[in-house]
Amino acid sequence: MAAAGTPSESEPQVRTAAGVLRGRREAGLAVFRGIPFAEPPVGELRFAAPRPVRGWEGVRPAVAYGPPPPQSAILAVADSTAGDDWLTVNVWTPEPDSGTGLPVMVWIPGGGYAIGNSGLPDYDAGNLAATGTVVVTLNYRLGIEGFAQIEGAPANRGLLDQVAALEWVRDNIRVFGGDPDRVTVFGQSAGAGSVAALLVMPRAAGLFRRAIAQSVPGTFFSPELATDLTAAFATELGVAPTVSGLSEVPPDLLPAAGDEVFVKMDRWRERWGRITLRPIPYAPVIDGDVLPTTPWQGLADGAARDVELLVGHTRHEHRLFSLIDGVLGQVTREQTETALHVLTADPDGARRYREAFRDADDEELYELVNADWLFRMPSVALADARIAGGGRVHLYELTWTAPGMGGALGACHGLDVPLVFGNLASGRTAMLIGDPPPPEATELSAHIRGSWTAFAAHGDPGWPAYDAGQRLTQIFDTPSTVTAYPEETSRLLWRDFTFPALPLHVP
Repeated sequence: MAAAGTPSESEPQVRTAAGVLRGRREAGLAVFRGIPFAEPPVGELRFAAPRPVRGWEGVRPAVAYGPPPPQSAILAVADSTAGDDWLTVNVWTPEPDSGTGLPVMVWIPGGGYAIGNSGLPDYDAGNLAATGTVVVTLNYRLGIEGFAQIEGAPANRGLLDQVAALEWVRDNIRVFGGDPDRVTVFGQSAGAGSVAALLVMPRAAGLFRRAIAQSVPGTFFSPELATDLTAAFATELGVAPTVSGLSEVPPDLLPAAGDEVFVKMDRWRERWGRITLRPIPYAPVIDGDVLPTTPWQGLADGAARDVELLVGHTRHEHRLFSLIDGVLGQVTREQTETALHVLTADPDGARRYREAFRDADDEELYELVNADWLFRMPSVALADARIAGGGRVHLYELTWTAPGMGGALGACHGLDVPLVFGNLASGRTAMLIGDPPPPEATELSAHIRGSWTAFAAHGDPGWPAYDAGQRLTQIFDTPSTVTAYPEETSRLLWRDFTFPALPLHVP
Protein backbone atom coordinates (compact mmCIF):
# COMPACT_ATOMS: atom_id res chain seq x y z
CA MET A 1 0.00 0.00 0.00
CA ALA A 2 1.43 3.34 -1.02
CA ALA A 3 1.69 6.12 1.53
CA ALA A 4 -1.20 8.55 1.65
CA GLY A 5 -0.99 10.99 -1.22
CA THR A 6 1.57 8.90 -3.12
CA PRO A 7 0.38 7.34 -6.40
CA SER A 8 1.07 3.70 -7.09
CA GLU A 9 0.35 1.25 -9.88
CA SER A 10 -2.70 -0.07 -8.02
CA GLU A 11 -3.85 3.39 -6.87
CA PRO A 12 -3.56 5.80 -9.82
CA GLN A 13 -3.90 9.51 -9.19
CA VAL A 14 -4.97 12.44 -11.34
CA ARG A 15 -5.02 16.17 -10.67
CA THR A 16 -8.34 17.70 -11.70
CA ALA A 17 -9.25 21.38 -11.61
CA ALA A 18 -10.75 20.89 -8.12
CA GLY A 19 -7.99 18.73 -6.65
CA VAL A 20 -6.20 15.39 -6.69
CA LEU A 21 -8.16 12.13 -6.97
CA ARG A 22 -7.02 8.63 -6.11
CA GLY A 23 -8.70 5.74 -7.91
CA ARG A 24 -7.91 2.05 -8.29
CA ARG A 25 -6.87 -0.41 -10.94
CA GLU A 26 -9.45 -2.94 -12.09
CA ALA A 27 -8.80 -5.44 -14.90
CA GLY A 28 -6.07 -3.24 -16.32
CA LEU A 29 -8.16 -0.06 -16.24
CA ALA A 30 -7.90 2.97 -13.97
CA VAL A 31 -11.29 3.58 -12.36
CA PHE A 32 -12.36 6.68 -10.43
CA ARG A 33 -15.80 6.71 -8.78
CA GLY A 34 -17.94 9.26 -6.99
CA ILE A 35 -16.24 12.40 -8.32
CA PRO A 36 -18.33 15.50 -7.54
CA PHE A 37 -18.92 17.76 -10.53
CA ALA A 38 -21.18 20.21 -8.65
CA GLU A 39 -22.00 21.19 -5.10
CA PRO A 40 -24.73 19.15 -3.38
CA PRO A 41 -28.07 20.74 -4.46
CA VAL A 42 -29.44 21.08 -0.95
CA GLY A 43 -30.01 23.92 1.50
CA GLU A 44 -29.60 27.25 -0.28
CA LEU A 45 -28.86 25.41 -3.53
CA ARG A 46 -32.00 23.29 -3.52
CA PHE A 47 -34.04 23.64 -6.73
CA ALA A 48 -31.28 25.90 -8.10
CA ALA A 49 -29.07 25.48 -11.13
CA PRO A 50 -25.98 23.38 -10.30
CA ARG A 51 -23.04 25.24 -8.86
CA PRO A 52 -19.44 24.18 -9.66
CA VAL A 53 -17.84 22.03 -7.00
CA ARG A 54 -15.41 23.67 -4.60
CA GLY A 55 -11.82 22.48 -4.55
CA TRP A 56 -10.23 20.35 -1.84
CA GLU A 57 -6.80 19.99 -0.28
CA GLY A 58 -4.81 16.78 -0.32
CA VAL A 59 -5.83 13.57 -2.08
CA ARG A 60 -9.51 12.67 -2.32
CA PRO A 61 -10.35 8.95 -2.55
CA ALA A 62 -12.47 8.16 -5.61
CA VAL A 63 -13.13 4.47 -5.08
CA ALA A 64 -16.86 4.36 -4.20
CA TYR A 65 -19.93 5.51 -6.10
CA GLY A 66 -21.65 8.61 -4.84
CA PRO A 67 -25.14 8.33 -3.37
CA PRO A 68 -27.97 8.27 -5.93
CA PRO A 69 -30.38 11.20 -5.97
CA PRO A 70 -33.71 10.80 -4.16
CA GLN A 71 -36.07 8.86 -6.38
CA SER A 72 -39.29 6.92 -6.77
CA ALA A 73 -39.78 3.85 -4.61
CA ILE A 74 -42.49 2.51 -6.94
CA LEU A 75 -40.45 2.13 -10.09
CA ALA A 76 -37.40 0.62 -8.41
CA VAL A 77 -36.04 -0.56 -5.09
CA ALA A 78 -35.01 2.58 -3.22
CA ASP A 79 -31.29 2.83 -2.52
CA SER A 80 -30.52 3.59 1.10
CA THR A 81 -27.02 4.99 0.48
CA ALA A 82 -26.71 8.04 2.71
CA GLY A 83 -25.52 11.47 1.69
CA ASP A 84 -26.57 14.42 -0.43
CA ASP A 85 -23.57 14.50 -2.79
CA TRP A 86 -25.80 13.31 -5.62
CA LEU A 87 -24.06 15.09 -8.48
CA THR A 88 -21.11 12.86 -9.23
CA VAL A 89 -19.40 11.19 -12.17
CA ASN A 90 -17.42 7.97 -12.53
CA VAL A 91 -14.55 7.44 -14.98
CA TRP A 92 -13.05 4.30 -16.53
CA THR A 93 -9.89 4.85 -18.55
CA PRO A 94 -7.24 2.62 -20.13
CA GLU A 95 -4.54 5.14 -19.25
CA PRO A 96 -4.86 8.31 -17.11
CA ASP A 97 -2.32 10.30 -19.07
CA SER A 98 -3.01 13.77 -20.47
CA GLY A 99 -1.18 12.88 -23.68
CA THR A 100 -3.26 9.82 -24.60
CA GLY A 101 -6.14 11.59 -26.36
CA LEU A 102 -8.69 8.75 -26.37
CA PRO A 103 -12.32 9.14 -27.48
CA VAL A 104 -14.73 9.81 -24.61
CA MET A 105 -18.23 8.40 -24.05
CA VAL A 106 -20.53 10.00 -21.45
CA TRP A 107 -23.47 7.83 -20.31
CA ILE A 108 -26.77 9.30 -19.10
CA PRO A 109 -28.84 6.61 -17.36
CA GLY A 110 -32.57 6.34 -17.97
CA GLY A 111 -35.52 5.61 -15.72
CA GLY A 112 -38.46 7.78 -16.72
CA TYR A 113 -36.77 10.88 -15.26
CA ALA A 114 -37.91 9.37 -11.94
CA ILE A 115 -35.23 6.80 -11.15
CA GLY A 116 -31.58 6.48 -12.08
CA ASN A 117 -28.30 5.51 -10.50
CA SER A 118 -24.96 5.43 -12.28
CA GLY A 119 -23.66 3.09 -9.57
CA LEU A 120 -25.74 0.13 -10.74
CA PRO A 121 -23.71 -2.89 -11.94
CA ASP A 122 -25.60 -2.62 -15.24
CA TYR A 123 -23.55 0.51 -16.01
CA ASP A 124 -20.10 -0.78 -15.06
CA ALA A 125 -18.13 0.49 -18.04
CA GLY A 126 -15.13 -1.83 -17.86
CA ASN A 127 -15.99 -3.68 -21.07
CA LEU A 128 -16.54 -0.45 -23.01
CA ALA A 129 -13.36 1.19 -21.73
CA ALA A 130 -11.34 -1.92 -22.54
CA THR A 131 -11.85 -1.10 -26.24
CA GLY A 132 -9.64 1.98 -25.84
CA THR A 133 -12.30 4.48 -24.77
CA VAL A 134 -12.62 6.73 -21.74
CA VAL A 135 -16.12 6.22 -20.33
CA VAL A 136 -17.91 8.57 -17.94
CA THR A 137 -21.21 7.83 -16.18
CA LEU A 138 -23.15 10.41 -14.20
CA ASN A 139 -25.99 11.10 -11.78
CA TYR A 140 -28.47 13.95 -12.16
CA ARG A 141 -31.48 15.18 -10.18
CA LEU A 142 -34.69 13.24 -10.79
CA GLY A 143 -38.41 13.56 -10.21
CA ILE A 144 -39.65 16.72 -8.54
CA GLU A 145 -36.11 17.81 -7.61
CA GLY A 146 -34.94 17.66 -11.22
CA PHE A 147 -37.91 18.11 -13.53
CA ALA A 148 -40.99 19.61 -11.82
CA GLN A 149 -41.92 23.08 -13.04
CA ILE A 150 -41.58 25.09 -9.83
CA GLU A 151 -42.28 28.77 -9.35
CA GLY A 152 -39.03 30.51 -8.48
CA ALA A 153 -36.75 27.77 -9.82
CA PRO A 154 -35.06 27.25 -13.19
CA ALA A 155 -36.77 24.66 -15.37
CA ASN A 156 -35.18 21.33 -16.28
CA ARG A 157 -32.70 21.24 -13.41
CA GLY A 158 -31.89 17.61 -14.24
CA LEU A 159 -30.82 18.67 -17.73
CA LEU A 160 -28.77 21.52 -16.27
CA ASP A 161 -27.01 18.93 -14.10
CA GLN A 162 -26.13 16.99 -17.24
CA VAL A 163 -24.72 20.13 -18.84
CA ALA A 164 -22.64 20.75 -15.70
CA ALA A 165 -21.30 17.17 -15.92
CA LEU A 166 -20.38 17.72 -19.58
CA GLU A 167 -18.63 20.96 -18.63
CA TRP A 168 -16.69 18.98 -16.04
CA VAL A 169 -15.72 16.53 -18.78
CA ARG A 170 -14.59 19.37 -21.03
CA ASP A 171 -12.44 20.86 -18.28
CA ASN A 172 -10.99 17.68 -16.77
CA ILE A 173 -11.15 14.66 -19.05
CA ARG A 174 -7.72 15.23 -20.59
CA VAL A 175 -5.95 14.21 -17.35
CA PHE A 176 -7.86 10.90 -17.51
CA GLY A 177 -6.51 10.24 -21.00
CA GLY A 178 -9.53 11.56 -22.90
CA ASP A 179 -9.82 13.99 -25.78
CA PRO A 180 -12.29 16.79 -24.88
CA ASP A 181 -12.84 17.38 -28.60
CA ARG A 182 -14.05 13.79 -29.15
CA VAL A 183 -16.88 13.46 -26.65
CA THR A 184 -19.90 11.30 -27.41
CA VAL A 185 -22.94 11.56 -25.15
CA PHE A 186 -25.11 8.43 -25.05
CA GLY A 187 -28.16 7.28 -23.14
CA GLN A 188 -31.19 4.99 -23.16
CA SER A 189 -34.89 5.74 -22.54
CA ALA A 190 -35.02 8.91 -20.39
CA GLY A 191 -31.26 9.04 -20.96
CA ALA A 192 -31.96 9.11 -24.71
CA GLY A 193 -34.59 11.79 -24.17
CA SER A 194 -31.93 13.75 -22.32
CA VAL A 195 -29.50 13.28 -25.21
CA ALA A 196 -32.16 14.54 -27.62
CA ALA A 197 -32.78 17.56 -25.39
CA LEU A 198 -29.08 18.34 -25.10
CA LEU A 199 -28.85 18.48 -28.89
CA VAL A 200 -31.13 21.54 -28.96
CA MET A 201 -30.09 23.22 -25.70
CA PRO A 202 -28.02 26.39 -26.19
CA ARG A 203 -26.18 25.73 -22.91
CA ALA A 204 -24.95 22.36 -24.22
CA ALA A 205 -23.62 23.67 -27.54
CA GLY A 206 -20.01 22.64 -28.14
CA LEU A 207 -19.84 20.18 -25.25
CA PHE A 208 -20.02 17.02 -27.37
CA ARG A 209 -19.23 16.02 -30.93
CA ARG A 210 -21.43 12.94 -31.31
CA ALA A 211 -24.60 11.59 -29.74
CA ILE A 212 -26.20 8.14 -29.38
CA ALA A 213 -29.88 7.99 -28.42
CA GLN A 214 -31.29 4.53 -27.58
CA SER A 215 -35.11 4.41 -27.48
CA VAL A 216 -36.01 8.10 -27.42
CA PRO A 217 -39.26 8.83 -25.52
CA GLY A 218 -41.62 11.25 -27.25
CA THR A 219 -42.73 12.88 -24.00
CA PHE A 220 -41.80 16.54 -23.58
CA PHE A 221 -44.14 18.74 -21.53
CA SER A 222 -45.57 22.18 -22.19
CA PRO A 223 -45.11 24.61 -19.28
CA GLU A 224 -48.86 24.53 -18.63
CA LEU A 225 -48.96 20.73 -18.29
CA ALA A 226 -45.81 20.69 -16.15
CA THR A 227 -47.20 23.41 -13.87
CA ASP A 228 -50.44 21.49 -13.42
CA LEU A 229 -48.51 18.35 -12.47
CA THR A 230 -46.48 20.30 -9.92
CA ALA A 231 -49.70 21.61 -8.39
CA ALA A 232 -50.85 18.00 -7.97
CA PHE A 233 -47.54 17.06 -6.28
CA ALA A 234 -47.82 20.03 -3.93
CA THR A 235 -51.43 19.21 -3.08
CA GLU A 236 -50.35 15.73 -1.97
CA LEU A 237 -47.89 17.40 0.39
CA GLY A 238 -50.12 20.22 1.58
CA VAL A 239 -47.61 22.88 0.52
CA ALA A 240 -47.43 25.63 -2.09
CA PRO A 241 -46.01 24.63 -5.53
CA THR A 242 -43.10 27.03 -5.04
CA VAL A 243 -39.45 26.77 -4.02
CA SER A 244 -40.25 27.87 -0.49
CA GLY A 245 -43.22 25.53 -0.23
CA LEU A 246 -41.56 22.41 -1.58
CA SER A 247 -38.37 23.15 0.37
CA GLU A 248 -40.35 22.42 3.53
CA VAL A 249 -40.27 18.74 2.54
CA PRO A 250 -36.95 16.89 3.08
CA PRO A 251 -35.44 15.64 -0.19
CA ASP A 252 -35.72 11.97 0.79
CA LEU A 253 -39.47 12.36 1.40
CA LEU A 254 -40.31 14.36 -1.72
CA PRO A 255 -40.47 11.41 -4.19
CA ALA A 256 -43.38 9.93 -2.24
CA ALA A 257 -45.61 12.78 -3.46
CA GLY A 258 -44.74 11.95 -7.05
CA ASP A 259 -45.46 8.30 -6.37
CA GLU A 260 -48.91 9.17 -5.03
CA VAL A 261 -49.73 11.07 -8.22
CA PHE A 262 -48.22 8.29 -10.34
CA VAL A 263 -50.55 5.60 -9.03
CA LYS A 264 -53.72 7.61 -9.70
CA MET A 265 -52.85 9.54 -12.86
CA ASP A 266 -55.89 8.16 -14.69
CA ARG A 267 -58.01 10.51 -12.55
CA TRP A 268 -56.59 13.40 -14.56
CA ARG A 269 -57.00 11.86 -18.04
CA GLU A 270 -59.18 14.70 -19.33
CA ARG A 271 -56.58 17.25 -18.21
CA TRP A 272 -53.29 15.44 -18.88
CA GLY A 273 -54.15 13.17 -21.79
CA ARG A 274 -51.74 10.55 -23.11
CA ILE A 275 -49.34 10.56 -20.15
CA THR A 276 -52.03 9.10 -17.90
CA LEU A 277 -52.31 5.88 -19.90
CA ARG A 278 -48.63 4.99 -19.48
CA PRO A 279 -48.14 6.93 -16.25
CA ILE A 280 -45.46 9.55 -16.93
CA PRO A 281 -45.36 12.28 -14.27
CA TYR A 282 -41.96 13.71 -15.28
CA ALA A 283 -40.36 14.86 -18.53
CA PRO A 284 -38.28 17.75 -19.83
CA VAL A 285 -40.26 20.98 -20.17
CA ILE A 286 -40.21 23.18 -23.27
CA ASP A 287 -39.76 26.28 -21.14
CA GLY A 288 -38.39 28.57 -23.86
CA ASP A 289 -35.10 29.19 -22.06
CA VAL A 290 -33.23 26.12 -20.87
CA LEU A 291 -35.03 24.03 -23.48
CA PRO A 292 -36.35 26.38 -26.19
CA THR A 293 -37.93 23.78 -28.46
CA THR A 294 -38.62 20.08 -28.84
CA PRO A 295 -35.74 17.98 -30.19
CA TRP A 296 -37.70 17.18 -33.37
CA GLN A 297 -38.43 20.81 -34.18
CA GLY A 298 -34.95 21.93 -33.18
CA LEU A 299 -33.14 19.36 -35.32
CA ALA A 300 -35.42 20.00 -38.29
CA ASP A 301 -34.53 23.69 -37.96
CA GLY A 302 -30.82 22.85 -38.12
CA ALA A 303 -29.79 22.75 -34.45
CA ALA A 304 -26.52 20.90 -33.71
CA ARG A 305 -26.07 20.17 -37.41
CA ASP A 306 -22.38 19.48 -36.81
CA VAL A 307 -23.10 16.80 -34.16
CA GLU A 308 -23.21 13.31 -35.65
CA LEU A 309 -26.15 11.24 -34.41
CA LEU A 310 -26.83 7.53 -33.96
CA VAL A 311 -30.41 6.69 -32.95
CA GLY A 312 -32.65 3.64 -32.78
CA HIS A 313 -35.04 1.48 -30.81
CA THR A 314 -35.94 -2.12 -30.01
CA ARG A 315 -38.70 -3.99 -31.84
CA HIS A 316 -40.87 -4.87 -28.83
CA GLU A 317 -40.45 -1.68 -26.81
CA HIS A 318 -43.61 -2.04 -24.74
CA ARG A 319 -43.55 -5.72 -23.83
CA LEU A 320 -41.55 -5.16 -20.65
CA PHE A 321 -44.13 -2.60 -19.47
CA SER A 322 -46.94 -5.05 -20.20
CA LEU A 323 -45.14 -7.49 -17.90
CA ILE A 324 -44.70 -4.84 -15.19
CA ASP A 325 -48.36 -3.84 -15.50
CA GLY A 326 -49.50 -7.46 -15.22
CA VAL A 327 -51.23 -7.51 -18.61
CA LEU A 328 -48.74 -9.53 -20.66
CA GLY A 329 -50.81 -12.18 -22.40
CA GLN A 330 -54.01 -10.78 -20.87
CA VAL A 331 -54.75 -7.57 -22.78
CA THR A 332 -58.46 -7.05 -23.28
CA ARG A 333 -60.21 -5.51 -26.27
CA GLU A 334 -61.30 -2.62 -24.06
CA GLN A 335 -57.70 -1.88 -23.08
CA THR A 336 -56.66 -1.99 -26.72
CA GLU A 337 -59.46 0.36 -27.79
CA THR A 338 -58.56 2.81 -25.05
CA ALA A 339 -54.88 2.78 -26.07
CA LEU A 340 -55.73 3.23 -29.75
CA HIS A 341 -58.04 6.17 -29.09
CA VAL A 342 -55.84 7.93 -26.52
CA LEU A 343 -52.41 7.45 -28.08
CA THR A 344 -52.82 7.59 -31.86
CA ALA A 345 -51.82 10.67 -33.74
CA ASP A 346 -55.23 11.53 -35.21
CA PRO A 347 -58.95 11.10 -34.38
CA ASP A 348 -59.19 8.32 -36.94
CA GLY A 349 -56.10 6.58 -35.61
CA ALA A 350 -57.83 3.54 -34.13
CA ARG A 351 -59.41 2.59 -37.45
CA ARG A 352 -56.19 3.25 -39.34
CA TYR A 353 -54.20 0.99 -36.98
CA ARG A 354 -56.69 -1.85 -37.35
CA GLU A 355 -56.67 -1.54 -41.14
CA ALA A 356 -52.88 -1.27 -41.33
CA PHE A 357 -52.33 -4.34 -39.11
CA ARG A 358 -55.26 -6.53 -40.18
CA ASP A 359 -53.66 -9.75 -38.90
CA ALA A 360 -52.81 -8.35 -35.46
CA ASP A 361 -54.86 -9.38 -32.45
CA ASP A 362 -55.79 -7.00 -29.65
CA GLU A 363 -52.65 -7.66 -27.62
CA GLU A 364 -50.40 -7.08 -30.63
CA LEU A 365 -52.20 -3.83 -31.46
CA TYR A 366 -51.98 -2.73 -27.82
CA GLU A 367 -48.21 -3.26 -27.77
CA LEU A 368 -47.72 -1.72 -31.21
CA VAL A 369 -49.49 1.55 -30.47
CA ASN A 370 -47.87 1.91 -27.05
CA ALA A 371 -44.41 1.18 -28.46
CA ASP A 372 -44.92 3.43 -31.48
CA TRP A 373 -46.15 6.42 -29.48
CA LEU A 374 -43.63 6.27 -26.67
CA PHE A 375 -40.34 5.08 -28.24
CA ARG A 376 -40.31 3.71 -31.78
CA MET A 377 -41.77 6.57 -33.77
CA PRO A 378 -40.10 9.32 -31.70
CA SER A 379 -36.76 7.62 -32.43
CA VAL A 380 -37.23 7.32 -36.18
CA ALA A 381 -38.78 10.80 -36.28
CA LEU A 382 -35.61 12.15 -34.66
CA ALA A 383 -33.60 10.59 -37.51
CA ASP A 384 -35.95 12.16 -40.06
CA ALA A 385 -35.69 15.53 -38.30
CA ARG A 386 -31.90 15.30 -38.42
CA ILE A 387 -32.05 14.66 -42.20
CA ALA A 388 -34.48 17.56 -42.68
CA GLY A 389 -32.09 19.85 -40.82
CA GLY A 390 -29.12 18.88 -42.96
CA GLY A 391 -27.21 16.68 -40.51
CA ARG A 392 -25.88 13.13 -40.56
CA VAL A 393 -27.54 10.22 -38.76
CA HIS A 394 -27.30 6.43 -38.49
CA LEU A 395 -30.42 4.42 -37.61
CA TYR A 396 -30.74 0.98 -36.00
CA GLU A 397 -33.34 -1.44 -34.67
CA LEU A 398 -32.65 -4.23 -32.19
CA THR A 399 -34.77 -7.26 -33.13
CA TRP A 400 -32.94 -10.11 -31.37
CA THR A 401 -35.27 -12.12 -29.14
CA ALA A 402 -33.64 -12.40 -25.74
CA PRO A 403 -33.88 -15.91 -24.26
CA GLY A 404 -34.45 -14.77 -20.68
CA MET A 405 -37.87 -15.60 -19.23
CA GLY A 406 -38.38 -18.11 -22.02
CA GLY A 407 -38.12 -15.44 -24.70
CA ALA A 408 -41.48 -13.96 -23.70
CA LEU A 409 -40.22 -10.37 -23.81
CA GLY A 410 -38.69 -10.52 -27.28
CA ALA A 411 -36.52 -7.51 -28.13
CA CYS A 412 -37.92 -5.44 -25.27
CA HIS A 413 -37.19 -2.02 -23.86
CA GLY A 414 -33.85 -2.01 -22.03
CA LEU A 415 -32.41 -5.07 -23.77
CA ASP A 416 -29.84 -2.85 -25.46
CA VAL A 417 -28.32 -1.80 -22.12
CA PRO A 418 -26.58 -5.09 -21.20
CA LEU A 419 -25.63 -5.59 -24.84
CA VAL A 420 -23.98 -2.15 -25.07
CA PHE A 421 -22.13 -2.45 -21.76
CA GLY A 422 -21.36 -6.15 -22.15
CA ASN A 423 -22.61 -6.91 -18.64
CA LEU A 424 -24.55 -10.02 -19.61
CA ALA A 425 -24.51 -11.80 -16.27
CA SER A 426 -24.75 -8.95 -13.73
CA GLY A 427 -27.21 -6.17 -13.03
CA ARG A 428 -30.98 -5.96 -13.24
CA THR A 429 -31.15 -5.96 -17.04
CA ALA A 430 -29.09 -9.16 -17.29
CA MET A 431 -32.22 -11.16 -16.44
CA LEU A 432 -33.31 -10.49 -20.01
CA ILE A 433 -30.31 -12.33 -21.41
CA GLY A 434 -30.65 -15.64 -19.58
CA ASP A 435 -28.34 -17.59 -17.28
CA PRO A 436 -25.83 -18.46 -18.53
CA PRO A 437 -25.66 -15.96 -21.40
CA PRO A 438 -25.86 -17.84 -24.71
CA PRO A 439 -22.98 -17.52 -27.20
CA GLU A 440 -25.11 -15.46 -29.59
CA ALA A 441 -25.64 -12.86 -26.84
CA THR A 442 -21.90 -12.54 -26.36
CA GLU A 443 -21.41 -12.22 -30.11
CA LEU A 444 -24.17 -9.64 -30.54
CA SER A 445 -22.95 -7.64 -27.55
CA ALA A 446 -19.45 -7.46 -29.02
CA HIS A 447 -20.92 -6.29 -32.34
CA ILE A 448 -23.02 -3.54 -30.76
CA ARG A 449 -20.26 -2.45 -28.39
CA GLY A 450 -17.84 -2.28 -31.31
CA SER A 451 -20.30 -0.18 -33.31
CA TRP A 452 -20.82 2.27 -30.45
CA THR A 453 -17.12 2.73 -29.74
CA ALA A 454 -16.26 3.01 -33.45
CA PHE A 455 -18.89 5.72 -33.81
CA ALA A 456 -17.43 7.53 -30.79
CA ALA A 457 -13.93 7.28 -32.22
CA HIS A 458 -14.54 8.40 -35.81
CA GLY A 459 -18.26 8.74 -36.54
CA ASP A 460 -18.75 5.51 -38.48
CA PRO A 461 -20.59 2.69 -36.65
CA GLY A 462 -20.09 0.29 -39.54
CA TRP A 463 -23.20 0.76 -41.68
CA PRO A 464 -24.36 3.45 -44.14
CA ALA A 465 -25.91 6.69 -42.98
CA TYR A 466 -29.69 6.95 -42.98
CA ASP A 467 -31.41 9.09 -45.63
CA ALA A 468 -34.95 9.87 -46.74
CA GLY A 469 -34.61 7.75 -49.86
CA GLN A 470 -33.28 4.31 -48.97
CA ARG A 471 -33.80 4.62 -45.18
CA LEU A 472 -31.00 2.12 -44.57
CA THR A 473 -31.11 0.72 -41.05
CA GLN A 474 -28.82 -1.59 -39.09
CA ILE A 475 -30.84 -4.53 -37.80
CA PHE A 476 -29.10 -6.00 -34.73
CA ASP A 477 -29.90 -9.70 -34.60
CA THR A 478 -28.18 -13.03 -35.12
CA PRO A 479 -27.21 -12.57 -37.86
CA SER A 480 -27.35 -8.79 -38.21
CA THR A 481 -28.27 -7.16 -41.51
CA VAL A 482 -28.68 -3.75 -43.12
CA THR A 483 -32.02 -3.12 -44.80
CA ALA A 484 -34.65 -0.46 -45.41
CA TYR A 485 -36.34 0.63 -42.19
CA PRO A 486 -38.54 -2.39 -41.35
CA GLU A 487 -41.31 -0.67 -39.36
CA GLU A 488 -42.57 1.21 -42.40
CA THR A 489 -46.26 0.59 -41.67
CA SER A 490 -45.97 2.36 -38.33
CA ARG A 491 -43.79 5.10 -39.77
CA LEU A 492 -46.40 5.93 -42.38
CA LEU A 493 -49.10 6.08 -39.72
CA TRP A 494 -47.04 8.64 -37.80
CA ARG A 495 -45.20 10.47 -40.57
CA ASP A 496 -47.18 13.70 -40.19
CA PHE A 497 -46.93 13.81 -36.40
CA THR A 498 -44.33 16.25 -35.11
CA PHE A 499 -44.17 15.19 -31.44
CA PRO A 500 -44.96 18.64 -30.06
CA ALA A 501 -44.83 19.52 -26.39
CA LEU A 502 -47.68 17.71 -24.65
CA PRO A 503 -50.45 20.16 -23.74
CA LEU A 504 -52.70 20.66 -20.76
CA HIS A 505 -56.25 19.73 -21.73
CA VAL A 506 -58.65 21.85 -19.67
CA PRO A 507 -62.23 20.51 -19.99
